Amino acid sequence: MRYLFLLLSICMPMLLKAQFNQAAANAKPPYLQYPVIPTFKFTLPDGNTITKRDLKRENTLVFVFSVDCDHCKHLTEEVIQNMDKFKKYQILMVTPFQVAQMKEYYEHYNIAKYPNITMVSEPTRQIMYFYDLHFFPGLYIYTAKDKFVKGFEGSAKVDSLLYYLK
Repeated sequence: MRYLFLLLSICMPMLLKAQFNQAAANAKPPYLQYPVIPTFKFTLPDGNTITKRDLKRENTLVFVFSVDCDHCKHLTEEVIQNMDKFKKYQILMVTPFQVAQMKEYYEHYNIAKYPNITMVSEPTRQIMYFYDLHFFPGLYIYTAKDKFVKGFEGSAKVDSLLYYLK
């Protein structure tokens, strides 16, 4: 009897953990549960704050990036090189880093030159949890009516982004 109790006390936590992990594995990340652009407060390079209500009502690419991510830098350069194809779409570039770090990135890529790109900081990192983001960049496409279309984690091809933006 003692051995049975010992066996159960050893195995029970593993069985409970397996059940818990199965339930967690089936849970959808927040961006799929609430398939709209998140309503967080974002900070612009000049220090002012905006929310999604301040964005234009057009097809939108939410580009979650890290200021020190090489894939993010490469994709930023590709988007800028193909800006003529992205002109009729809104690009919301969001970083979980502080405004000062974002400003360096903003100035380096001369983002002010592109009126359809809005670069913001969201240093509370809620954006990371909302998109359940593990790798940068995170790319999420929404319609003009604020409905989620497609998401990419890690890098994506410009042609794929343009396909889903249309």
